[in-house]
Amino acid sequence: MTGTPAITSHLRFSTIAAFLGCAAIISFVTLFQPCDTKAATPQAATAINSGDRAFWKMQYHKADSLYSIAATHEPRNAEIWWKLARLEVSLGESLRHDRTEERVAHYRKAVVHARRSIAIDSTSADGHAWLAAALGLAVEKSGTKEKLRSAGEIKQELDTALRLNPNDQTALSMLGSYYREAAGIGWFKRMMGGTFVGKMPEGDYEDAKEALQKAITLDPRVIRNYHELALVELELGHKKEAVVLMEAAMDQPILFYSDRRRLRQMRRLLEKLQDD
Repeated sequence: MTGTPAITSHLRFSTIAAFLGCAAIISFVTLFQPCDTKAATPQAATAINSGDRAFWKMQYHKADSLYSIAATHEPRNAEIWWKLARLEVSLGESLRHDRTEERVAHYRKAVVHARRSIAIDSTSADGHAWLAAALGLAVEKSGTKEKLRSAGEIKQELDTALRLNPNDQTALSMLGSYYREAAGIGWFKRMMGGTFVGKMPEGDYEDAKEALQKAITLDPRVIRNYHELALVELELGHKKEAVVLMEAAMDQPILFYSDRRRLRQMRRLLEKLQDD
């Protein structure tokens, strides 16, 4: 693996880290776009729209109440359930890193909600994308082998989401992270010496770059995509490109709780790179 040794060794996870990056799976579909509530009852439509406004203000508990109200009026509305999955992921992301049990509980609830969304409407790209996100984060406390076993389903859900909507930002962002992690698991394969039963995930840094660059093009506001792409560039030894990406991220609005954490991480990385 190429890259600045001091940085890449600092970045390498001790385990696969859930394939989607341990704590911030959020790169997100059509920010602030009004939801399509044509099929919803008036009460459900009002609650969904109010829940969306609360969500984008990072008022997650208020959004939870509003989406739940919508679900009581329209329990067969797939949109409500993927938005509840997205919300549970965001609630988990808003907690401190040491509150692992609580965070994982939110991610597992997200899995349940996303599966329900898909059961109602299997053609929903959002449902498949958020199921992939939730699956990745739900195995946070699991061992490396279990994470690898989950990789197949995660990739299948991402592929389905992008087949249904090639411009799904959530899926593209997560796919970039998936490929970044897949590119760095050679150490695990060597360590296992062929004893691992299962298919190793495939992907390389160029695949990761392509997916993340497309996500940034679709919406340049999402901080997560700059951070993930900068990590890829560092793995490839492209220090200048990584610095440009991280500096660009500093100019973007904070849309999610996880953005604050990522900005702190990037500031520390920039300081380390300047010291090299």
